[in-house]
Amino acid sequence: MKLVIVESPTKAKTLEQFLGKGYKVTSSFGHVRDLPRGQLGIDEENNFEPRYVIPRAAQKKVTALKKTAKGENIDEVILATDEDREGEAIAWHLSYILDLDPAMAKRIVFHEITKEAIQSAIENPRKLNKDLVDAQQARRIIDRLVGYKLSPFLWKKIRGGLSAGRVQSVALKLVVEREEERRAFKPQEYWSIKIVLEVDGEKFESQIAKIDADKLDKLDIKNEKAAKEIVDDLSGKKVTVTDIKQKETKRNPSPPFITSTLQQQSSSRLGFSAKKTMVLAQKLYENGYITYMRTDSLNLSKQSTSAAASWLSKNFGKEYALLKSRAFRGKSKLAQEAHEAIRPTDPTKIPDSINVGKDEKRVYQLIWQRFMASQMPPAQFLTTKVTLSAVGDKHKYELGVNGNVMKFDGFLKVWPSKTEDKIIPELKESQEMDISEIAPEQHFTEPPARYNEASLIKALEENGIGRPSTYAPIISVIQNRGYVTKDEAKRFVPEETGEIVNKVLSEHFPKIVDTNFTAQIEEEFDEVANGLEEWRKVVSTFYKPFIENLNKKYEEVKKEDLVEEKVTDTKCDKCGKMMVEKIGRFGKFLACPGFPECKNTKNLKQEPDKIGMKCPDCKKGDIVTRKTRKGRLFYGCEKYPDCEYASWKDPREEDSSKKEEE
Repeated sequence: MKLVIVESPTKAKTLEQFLGKGYKVTSSFGHVRDLPRGQLGIDEENNFEPRYVIPRAAQKKVTALKKTAKGENIDEVILATDEDREGEAIAWHLSYILDLDPAMAKRIVFHEITKEAIQSAIENPRKLNKDLVDAQQARRIIDRLVGYKLSPFLWKKIRGGLSAGRVQSVALKLVVEREEERRAFKPQEYWSIKIVLEVDGEKFESQIAKIDADKLDKLDIKNEKAAKEIVDDLSGKKVTVTDIKQKETKRNPSPPFITSTLQQQSSSRLGFSAKKTMVLAQKLYENGYITYMRTDSLNLSKQSTSAAASWLSKNFGKEYALLKSRAFRGKSKLAQEAHEAIRPTDPTKIPDSINVGKDEKRVYQLIWQRFMASQMPPAQFLTTKVTLSAVGDKHKYELGVNGNVMKFDGFLKVWPSKTEDKIIPELKESQEMDISEIAPEQHFTEPPARYNEASLIKALEENGIGRPSTYAPIISVIQNRGYVTKDEAKRFVPEETGEIVNKVLSEHFPKIVDTNFTAQIEEEFDEVANGLEEWRKVVSTFYKPFIENLNKKYEEVKKEDLVEEKVTDTKCDKCGKMMVEKIGRFGKFLACPGFPECKNTKNLKQEPDKIGMKCPDCKKGDIVTRKTRKGRLFYGCEKYPDCEYASWKDPREEDSSKKEEE
C-alpha cells in the first residue's frame, strides 16, 4: 500500500477517486513545521540556522500522520503537496517528520487534479527540489527577522500592538502616498465644447481637434471666457467634410488568468476580495475543476487548447475556433510558481454544468470565459474617421467625428465587454452641414483615485512586490492591523496609525519601504529557486545593514520626535492637569500627563452610544459604538485604552451565535 500525502482533505478526497486500490490518501492540513510562535527561532550567530517546531495546532495531526506512515501495510510514502515553493517546503518538512531521507523522498507534482495528470505524476516521480525549499526558507526567515526585530521598535517609539512587515509595509506606503497625492491635489478648471451636427434630420456629436494649426488638448480651454469666445466664433457657421477614412480594426482577447489578473477581475467584476477569490479558487482546484491557482505562467497545454477549439467549433461554429492555438508570453522573467495559466481542467464543462456553490460557480465562470476567449478569433470592427472644417470669424477649426461598428464579435461572444456601436450618418467629402447645437461645458480635473483591491494588486505586481501566493495575505494584513480601511466605494484609505507607521518607516528605514529594493529581494528569491544563489548569503546580505541601522535608530530616535503629544484644554477630572492627546490602537484619546501617578484617560469621541452589553473581555465596561477617523463604525469597550476590546462586528450577534451553538 502506498501512502500519498497532500495538504487538504478536499484534495485528498478528489485524488482517492483517481488512484483506487493500492493507495491511501491523507492530508497534512497545511504546514506541519514552522518557526516558533512568540520567539525569533533563528540563530543569527550560526549562519541564520532556523529552529523549526511543530505548531500546537498541528501536533495531533502530525502524530496521526506518523502512525499512518509507519503502519504495517504502508510500503512507500509519496509526497504530493502543491507545486509551488510553499508546497515544496511542506513536503520537505514532512520528510523530516516522517523520518524520510529528504534526498531520497518520492515527490510527485501536478497542476491539475485529473485522472490523466495524477497517473502521469505517479509514473514520473521526482526528488524534492531543495532550491525551491531554500527560496521559501529565505523568504520566511527574512520576513521573520523584519517582523520580530522592527515591530518592537514601533512598540517602544510609538505604541504597543503595532507591526511592520517586509512586504506589507510597501503596500501601506503605496496607499499612504496615494492619499497624500489626493490631499496635495488642486483641481484645475477646463472646458469642452459640445458640438452637435445635423444631416438630413440625423444628429451626431463632433469634437474640436485643432484651432488654426494647433492641436487642441483636453485642458487647453481653461475658462468660461475662452470657451464662450469659441462658441461665439462658431455659432451659425457651416461645417464641411474634408476627409473620410474607413478601416477594419481588430481587438484581441486578453491572456488566460494568472493569480494577479484573476484577483483583479474578480474584484472589479464580482466584487470579491483577493482573499475570498483565492479561497473559492482553492476549492475549485481541489475538486478538480481548474488548474493550480497560484501561478504567474501564461503557458497552456496543447490538450487544453485543442479541447477548447473543438468545443467552440461544435457549439458556436467553425468561425469561432482558431486554426492554430494562440500562445501568450508572460511579463515575469522567472515564472516559476506553476507550469500553466489558470484554466478549466476540462473546457467542455460549462459553468452551468458543475455542482458547486454560487460564488464558486461565479469564479469558475470567470476563469472558463477568460480561457475560452483566449482561444477565439479577435473581434472585428469597421471604424470611420471623419475630418471636418469650419471657418469662424477669428479662427479656422478642424473637427473630428469617429464611428465604430462591430462586424464580428469573435471572443466577445464569451467575454462580455462594454462595446457599443457608434453609428454616424453616411457622409461624403465636401458635404456641408449645419451646427445644430453648440454649448460650452465646464469640468474640473479629478485627483488620482484611491487604490481598490484590483488596482493595488496591479501596482504590487508592476513593481515586482510579492509573488502569486502573497497578494491576498498582503492586503488582508494591512486591513487587519488597522492601518487602512475602505471607503464607501471600497477603496483603501489610510488610518492615522497607518500614516504614522509609514512616516516612521519611510524616514528611518527607507529601504524596507522602497519598491525597487523590495523587488530586488524578490528577484534574489527567484535566483535561489533557480539554483543560482545560496539562501544564507541572501539573508546575510539583507540582514547585516538592516540590523546595524535598527540598532542605530534605537539610540537616535526619540518617541517625542515621532508622536507629538498635543496639550488640550480638557482638565483631568481626577488631578486637574491639562490632558494631552495620545495615539492608541484605534486612534487618538486623551490621557493625563501625570501618568503613572494619575492613570485617567478619556475617549475623544463624546458620549458614544452604548449598546446595552458588557465588554466580553474585561466584563466591566460597556460596549459602545465608535467610528474610525474615516467614519467606519466599530464596537469597543468604554474602558479603552485600559481595555482594548474592539470588533468590526456587532458583539451582540456574536454572543447570540455562541448561545445558539451551545
